Parts: sequence; structure tokens; C-alpha cells
Amino acid sequence: MRKFLILLFISHFCFAQNEESTIKNANWVTTKLGKKFVWKRVHLKDKELFFSNQSINILEIPNHSKHFLFGIAAADTQRKDTQAKRLLLKTSTIAANIGALAAVNAGFFDTKNGGAVDFLKIGGTIIDTTRFDNVPRLPFHAISALTIQKNEVKIIKGEAKIGWERTVNAENVLLTGPLLILNNVQENLPQTSFNDNRHPRTCACVTNNNKLMLITVDGRSSEAFGMTLAELTTLAKALNCKDAINFDGGGSTTMYIKGQPENGVVNYPSDNKLFDHAGERSVSNIFYIK
Repeated sequence: MRKFLILLFISHFCFAQNEESTIKNANWVTTKLGKKFVWKRVHLKDKELFFSNQSINILEIPNHSKHFLFGIAAADTQRKDTQAKRLLLKTSTIAANIGALAAVNAGFFDTKNGGAVDFLKIGGTIIDTTRFDNVPRLPFHAISALTIQKNEVKIIKGEAKIGWERTVNAENVLLTGPLLILNNVQENLPQTSFNDNRHPRTCACVTNNNKLMLITVDGRSSEAFGMTLAELTTLAKALNCKDAINFDGGGSTTMYIKGQPENGVVNYPSDNKLFDHAGERSVSNIFYIK
């Protein structure tokens, strides 16, 4: 039994090493968007990554950039304690409305009534608070957060208590998750369908050389299978991420770049069940770069 476990560990280790090598040596196409700001993308076919086809887009920029502004924007700023239905807009629409150069979808939200389902603070103002189902408990994705303070992005681990996010000292706080990597240590994720099934994914990471990466992984088609969170973590590690966090994914996964065709949508959103650029889902908030 011990020999079997050792062989299994070696097998998994070698597999992960091979996948990271495939990612690093892929034929990435790079477009310069500004000073030290680039867009990278690759479409891996013939099931060469995780025995699957994958379409990946990355925005890479120095963290705490002097030339660009990082921010979170909501489809509306109406507080969730009102009874009115909240506005939902496409990522590309919110980004264009605020004059963003690039953006990705951000936090989890109520697809029926609008508004974020996790704590959201923008510019020091609380836009949404964490929602609970009947009994007070921590939502599975509300145990970590992305913050922006003085134009620097940080990814932090939360506490196992309700309301911890209100004590975070940052002007912008987006509760999201799960957390994938912190200080170069991979998080242990529970076995759930959300974690272990392949879906389109959006995530953010800070690299060991202090670059910010915004990543989208397309899915739900034969051209792009999507990733499990373990596979997304392997991708982040291969990209030199020391901290990485999962955003809302699935049909929400969208990357926008100003001036690109298809209204700036450069990935393949899956909400229309077609591998094209027209399947955007309306969302509650985005992470943007101006």
C-alpha cells in the first residue's frame, strides 16, 4: 500500500510538471496594450493540456502601475437593502461606459435580482453585503478577497467568521474565491462539483515579480473544455503566480479589450452555447484597467 501511494504521488507530480511545461512552452500570441501592459492568448488543441482543448487569455501588467488605474465597477451602485431589482449589464458594456482599456468579469452575483452576493466595497463605499441562505454561515466563496489600495492589488485570506471583510483596510474590497494560491502555497480545496467539474473560469493573480494577471479560460464547448479549480491552479503556478484567486466563472467569464473587434470581447463567452464572441452574460460587477 505504501509503495502504491508513493507511485501515485510520483505520477501526479510528473503529470503536473508536464502540464506546467506545456503551458510555459505554448505558442502564446502577445499584443502590447501599453507600457509594460500586454495581452497574451493561446488556443491549445489536440487535447494537449490536461488531455483537453483549452482557450486561454491573459492580461499582464505591473502591479501598482504608474501608467494605469485599477478598479472595480458595478453595474449600479444601488444598495441591496432596497427592494428594487438591481441592474445587470454585460462586462463589455460596463467597461465601455466607464472608459476602461480592459476588463474582466469579477464577483458572484444574483442572476435573477441583480447585485453581488458577496461583500463589495468600491472607493470606500459598501455597495453590497454578503448574503446568507436562511441561517448565518459563510458562503463557500466568501473566505478570501481581492483588494485595491493605492492602486496596488492584493489577494488575502479571510477568517472563519462572519463579517471579517468589514475590517479589511482597503478602499476597494471584492469578496470572491475560492483562494487558489497564497504566498506560493497551494490551497487545499474540498471535493465539490464546483471545484472538480470543468467550467469556464476567470481568476486574478499576483506573480512573484509583482505583476498582476487577469486570466480567462473558456469552456463548455468542444473547442475549449474549461478547467477544474485544480487545473486552474496548475495554470496559475506555471505563470509564476504567488497569490491567485478565483472569480465568478461559467457563462459570466468574459475578457474585454477596448478597440478589439466584437465589441471588445476577446474570449469566447459560453452563455449562448456557441464558440464565438457573442455569448456574454450580464453581470453585476467587473475588474477594470484604465
